[in-house]
Amino acid sequence: MSIFVKICGIRDPDTAAAAADAGANAIGFVFAESVRKVTAAEARDAAAAIPVGIKRVAVMKHPLAEDWEDVLHGFEPDVLQTDIGDFASLEVPARIRKWPVIREGDAIAAWPDVFVYEGQQSGAGQTVDWQSAREAAANGNMILAGGLNAGNVVEAISVVQPWGVDVSSGVESQPGQKDAGKIREFISAVRAAEKEV
Repeated sequence: MSIFVKICGIRDPDTAAAAADAGANAIGFVFAESVRKVTAAEARDAAAAIPVGIKRVAVMKHPLAEDWEDVLHGFEPDVLQTDIGDFASLEVPARIRKWPVIREGDAIAAWPDVFVYEGQQSGAGQTVDWQSAREAAANGNMILAGGLNAGNVVEAISVVQPWGVDVSSGVESQPGQKDAGKIREFISAVRAAEKEV
C-alpha cells in the first residue's frame, strides 16, 4: 500500500524543493491566518521549484470569494483544501480538486471521496483520537493530519490506516520554519510504515 504524503506550510522555493526531493506527493501553501501564511505571489514563486506531478495545494479556512479568486488566479493550485462547508460559497473550476477538511467531532451526512481529517485547530500540532479517525477512514480516502511527526507516524498509520498523511509543525525546527532533515525523516518513516500495512 502506498501512502500519500502532504508536506504543509511551505513558504519558500528551497523548502519546496527539499520536500519534493524527499518524495512528497503534495505540498501545501497556507493562505489562512498562521505563522505559515503566504501570499499568492509567494506561493507561486515557491511552487516554481516543484516538479510536475506533485500536487500544489492551496490551504484556506473560511475564505471570502475574493480571497479564493486571488489565490486561484495568482497561484493556480491543483487542489483547494478548506473546511467542508466552505465549498458551497466558492466557485471552484472543475480542473481544481477539492479536499474538504473534516474536523474531529463533525457530523457528516455525506462523506467526500477524498478528505483531510484533523482536530478543531489547524496547524497546532493537535493529535486526533486515532481510533475515531480509523472509523472515519473507512468512509473514503482520508488524509490524516494533526500532531504527526517522524516519531509517531508509523503508529498512526498502523492504527488509522489512512489513504494519506499530512504534516506541518512536525517537520519544523521552530513555528513556521521547516527543517529539510525532519521532512526527509518523516517521509522515510511513512515509506517504512507502508511495508507493514
